[in-house]
Amino acid sequence: MITTSHTNELKQFRQQLYQNFDNRADTLMELVDAICSNPHARSVVEYSLTPCFRRSYSTIFKAINEMTWDDLMLARLVTPYLLQPQQRAYWLLGSDVTPQSRQFAYTLADRGVVHQPNPIKGNKSITIGHQYASTGLLPEAEAAVSPSWIVPLMVRRVTTNEDKELVGSEQINALLTDPKLPFGDSFCVDVADSSYSKPACLYSKRQHPRLVSITRLRGNRVLYQRFVPESEAVSSGAGRRQQYGARFALREPDTWHEPDEAVTFSERSRRGKVYRVKIKAWHNILMPGKNKPQRIPMYRYPFTLVQVIRYDDKGNLACKQPLWLLAIGEYRHELNAREIYEAYGQRYDLEHFFRLGKQKMLLASFQTPEDVREEKWWQLVHLAYAQLWMARHVANRLPKPWERNLPAMKNRLLSPTLVQRDFGRIIRQIGTPAQPPKPRFISSGRPKGMKLPPRPRRKVVIKSQKEAKPP
Repeated sequence: MITTSHTNELKQFRQQLYQNFDNRADTLMELVDAICSNPHARSVVEYSLTPCFRRSYSTIFKAINEMTWDDLMLARLVTPYLLQPQQRAYWLLGSDVTPQSRQFAYTLADRGVVHQPNPIKGNKSITIGHQYASTGLLPEAEAAVSPSWIVPLMVRRVTTNEDKELVGSEQINALLTDPKLPFGDSFCVDVADSSYSKPACLYSKRQHPRLVSITRLRGNRVLYQRFVPESEAVSSGAGRRQQYGARFALREPDTWHEPDEAVTFSERSRRGKVYRVKIKAWHNILMPGKNKPQRIPMYRYPFTLVQVIRYDDKGNLACKQPLWLLAIGEYRHELNAREIYEAYGQRYDLEHFFRLGKQKMLLASFQTPEDVREEKWWQLVHLAYAQLWMARHVANRLPKPWERNLPAMKNRLLSPTLVQRDFGRIIRQIGTPAQPPKPRFISSGRPKGMKLPPRPRRKVVIKSQKEAKPP
């Protein structure tokens, strides 16, 4: 339902966003509006053809080049509009990494071999380009609003000499240590994929007592039970105290002991399919630590291990392999097995965000030879998505002509795609803080006969071989 308060909040957010642009604020504000209202642009320069962008196409690249932005500025901008958790007792954060393919950008610095899904069977799922780590808030479901929304908080490029999972941990640590954000003094849960379950990543966030990390585990991991001495004489002997007990191999059911918690329930997917979910949980499971390059004593941090098996309506397995999750942190006992499973299930909304950003907002389509300019573009697209989230209660459903009489369209929840489809009308209705352009003179351009030197070609960084020559 459209209310005056939602419209006022959107206007206030836009005014604050406009004031945080130090250079070329008018151009940047209109560029963000163009990203929000033009889902059909095929290149960044085509945003200059959007009605709300009143300047020439050349100003787009000048504004991006002169843009200055702090990593935590986006999180501080959206903080006043975040709704306190009501259905759960914690803030839910999510981190993930997505690639930007720049295979033919031979003059772009710091390109490396990164993972990218390949639709052709048998081909390697890799490409040459950059990786970006994004962290966002996974909000609770709202009435008449699609549950696939996220609230982007931070984004940063992962350099070739950095660990992508540790960059996500740094973003979580930055959000929890900033006194201007509401996460540091609250119960928080962060969810991530299996690559974030390695000891270094889990250990890097354990200085936050109120943070619980939920990650997926690969099905071939070997864990351990906590060692329990049979008598006091065994525990008080000389030498180092034993910490690890019996093996708990995920592939070997014979090594499992009786679960501490078991629950079975039915759930309905977003497509209407009904599944029966069977969950088992084991408390105080340990993970082997590391000694190099730094000592990581993981025996100090027991966690809850969760196994999830789903069956379809006919009683057959919905997935070939069970889903294994871990929940680590001092507050992990505040979550039962079902809450751990449901919290991790919302992590997939990050995938929806990346898909929408790349298909409808040109998140990974900025072809520039400057890595810094590319990073600023990713910041701008995250800002544009945050503005779409702010407009979720103001937008109307605008069906296409062939969708008007479809029952599914009449009952469709407001998704980012529908808000982007209606954002042009919203801009015309509420106006923009950006001032109209004031042409002054025609630039003289470069002197006649001037020739710029060619850009140097950069080498592709391959971690196993350090460097390789460009093709």
